[in-house]
Amino acid sequence: MKYGFVLPFGDARTAADLAYAAEQAGWDGFFVWEPVWGSDAWVSLAAAAMRTERIRLGTMLTPLSRMRPWKLASETVTLDHLSNGRVILAVGLGAVDTGFKAFDEVTDRKTRAELLDEGLELLTALWRGKPFNYAGKHYNVNIKKSTFATPFPPPPVQRPRIPIWVVGAWPRLKSMRRALRYDGLLPNVIGDDGKVRMTPPTPEEIRAMQRFISANRAETTPFDIVVEGETPGEDLEQTASIVRPFAQAGATWWIEALWSTRQADKIIARIQQGPPHLD
Repeated sequence: MKYGFVLPFGDARTAADLAYAAEQAGWDGFFVWEPVWGSDAWVSLAAAAMRTERIRLGTMLTPLSRMRPWKLASETVTLDHLSNGRVILAVGLGAVDTGFKAFDEVTDRKTRAELLDEGLELLTALWRGKPFNYAGKHYNVNIKKSTFATPFPPPPVQRPRIPIWVVGAWPRLKSMRRALRYDGLLPNVIGDDGKVRMTPPTPEEIRAMQRFISANRAETTPFDIVVEGETPGEDLEQTASIVRPFAQAGATWWIEALWSTRQADKIIARIQQGPPHLD
């Protein structure tokens, strides 16, 4: 299992400093959130890339429905080259209560799902750095060799592409199959009321998702199952007892997510305590 830390708040300088601290403490990934309005995620990750050498860098997460896919393709491939292939892109519908209405962003769930699907198709096509045509419900793109005076952007350093983690709502087949087309699952669980459950998936639910992935994913490339949670870094035994059941169920990444914490000293302390250890 690999271990990431998501920064719940902070500017680009903070992100750079804490990404460096996370790398020194042994974390495998450092993630920032992507607000509708606030410190820019990709500027923050670029600053982090300049301070680090090994740690993976990404968003947690990017609501692709409100992005221009070509702008996101430019940002991600630029960061991938800057970091020498350390980018992970996490995408989903996003939370509409984070400012969507204030800026007249699309809030209809079905429309956002359509934009997510088309955005992912465009994003992966743009990363190839070659001419292509795309005709969708929401986007129409026609890129020819003669379209631009400058050369096409290069493809990402990573092959076959920058890894994409996609939110999947278990057990909805359409949502889960969307995630299976890419490189990782950020699992949500649909409750008995038909809405996304606020509590995270259990190890038993992760195990059921792993069985579904094994039975339904045709690609042979690596595929991650990513879970979020909090662990008490000062108590190694308790920390291991929290994480171990998820690893045994098939999760490949644990993301330490202190979303409710607003004390910078607590965030720094948890980073310096290092990731969980299951040895």
